[in-house]
Amino acid sequence: MADPTDPQELVLQTIGLRKHFGGVLAVNGVDLSVAPGDVRAIIGPNGAGKTTLFNLLTGDLTHDSGRIYFAGEEVSGLPPHQLCRRGMGRTFQITSIFRRLSALENVQTAFLSHHRRHYNILTPARRLYRDDAFALLERVGLQEQARKPSGILPHGDQRRLELAIALASGPRLLLLDEPTAGMAPRERHEIMALVARITSDTGLTVVFTEHDMDVVFAVARRITVLHQGSVLTEGSPAAVRANPDVRRVYLGQLTSC
Repeated sequence: MADPTDPQELVLQTIGLRKHFGGVLAVNGVDLSVAPGDVRAIIGPNGAGKTTLFNLLTGDLTHDSGRIYFAGEEVSGLPPHQLCRRGMGRTFQITSIFRRLSALENVQTAFLSHHRRHYNILTPARRLYRDDAFALLERVGLQEQARKPSGILPHGDQRRLELAIALASGPRLLLLDEPTAGMAPRERHEIMALVARITSDTGLTVVFTEHDMDVVFAVARRITVLHQGSVLTEGSPAAVRANPDVRRVYLGQLTSC
């Protein structure tokens, strides 16, 4: 187990992270420690600060105070592209793909960007990283959809494609912001089971937010609960499920989990 006080032994750590929006304290002194190989869920009621925290971690927002460490290095204030270069990947609540490109071309584009080949004028882009891109699509179950325009794929398949795009950058840490949003219950469990298999096979560290408590308790190894911008509690799924403060905050929503 990594020492939660030593950034060198953690994939991700925040210390006293805060963010105001006018008079609203959206993230209030969050301390977070994520060890290598963890599958960490961050949960909380609407307005708890989950997406704001994600945006701070990935550089899409600038925090007001506190520190962020990634893989032993302080990365406070770095923009998203620099964090991506260091090995931090992310998906969003709203699917972000090139809808007119095929699924294969979307993943090829991600490989081109990661390897800084997007300005190469000597080799046609369609010839580059085809095998790598197809292998990733096969890993997420989209090999039969590879040549279809991504915009016509079902929503669940678009989510799988976005996961493949994120994996193309070779991340050490993958942040998934509500990865099952808009999915049917069966699809939710399928994609999170896929994420769990990938983490098991590769040692990838995953931090995700999610509203579906069945998914959270089925997949997460540890859970951090936010309430009004602060960490309410953190622990194993069993400990969080039994915590009376968590039950109070969720008004009984966890009783069936």
